[in-house]
Amino acid sequence: MKATKELHDLGQSLWLDNITRDLLDTGTLKRYIDELSVTGLTSNPTIFEHAISKSKSYDAEIGRLLSTGLTGEKLFFELALQDLSRAADLFAPVHERTAGNDGFVSLELSPLLANDTKGSVAAAALLHEKANRPNLFIKIPGTKEGNPAIEESIAAGVAINVTLLFSRAHYLASAEAYIRGIERRVAAGLSPDVRSVASVFLSRWDGATMDKVPDRLRDKLGIAIGQQVYKAYRDILASDRWQRLANFGARPQRLLFASTGTKDPKASDVLYVAALAAPNTIDTIPEKTLLAFGDHGKVSGTLPRDGGDCETVLDDFRKAGIDLEQLGADLQSNGAKSFDESWQNLLSAIESKGKQLQTVS
Repeated sequence: MKATKELHDLGQSLWLDNITRDLLDTGTLKRYIDELSVTGLTSNPTIFEHAISKSKSYDAEIGRLLSTGLTGEKLFFELALQDLSRAADLFAPVHERTAGNDGFVSLELSPLLANDTKGSVAAAALLHEKANRPNLFIKIPGTKEGNPAIEESIAAGVAINVTLLFSRAHYLASAEAYIRGIERRVAAGLSPDVRSVASVFLSRWDGATMDKVPDRLRDKLGIAIGQQVYKAYRDILASDRWQRLANFGARPQRLLFASTGTKDPKASDVLYVAALAAPNTIDTIPEKTLLAFGDHGKVSGTLPRDGGDCETVLDDFRKAGIDLEQLGADLQSNGAKSFDESWQNLLSAIESKGKQLQTVS
């Protein structure tokens, strides 16, 4: 049995952190579903920028959309919704089979709305309605500015993938926003069955510290953060507050481990996937890591319910001079800036494609 199937049978969902038109057109995504137990996928501006700039698969559609007067962001979202709608349809059987628990795809809001709560809520509702797929998440960053938009969107019944979480504090703040949104729906007599996932980025912790700590601590911080957040996740699900909402029919905001591609060339290429196995969670992984885990990955156990030795490991990093609170804040801030840069690169790639097509025609 492939290790990917073992994870699936253990109760962890594997989502592909990639989407391209070529993946769809060649049947590769369908093969990953059938052969590697992939049950969902995520996208972001960087992924789409690479897909559009490095492929001719979008050229004809970009040309057609330009001829209708669409440019910039509006043209991009048309392209993205085309791809993600097709992917959502491929995952529809999973979504139905799991009673809406799995089988999702995700679309990122424009990073230009990061500090605009009302604009984010309106854009999330519009994109969700336009996609017209029950298994589409809209991604909103779990930042101080983004959390109010998460609460408002959940209260409005829009499924949300909370992104750019790096620490337990970030996770707890996003979970609070989700729960408040559900509580508002219960108080209003509305269905509390609005789905969400909380995406916690892990490998970047090690990328930022691997050359600043003793070798014995190298590549251990991301996993320790994951263990710590997993304990917080399980604690929330066991709380009286959540149990009350579950009684009304609410479904948990599932924990998603993101950024699980190995950054350290000296470490295992499946380091994080192997270490983060846990039921009722999601691991979203790059295509390269998915293929590696399907080829030679091993499932040797699950994350401890109580976080295991994570607090001891985190204390070791503090003793080594790492300010974990500040690093978490920096990682989130840098992640947001990276998405802004990718967004501008994406729009530039679309503009460049348009000019090339006009020159050819």
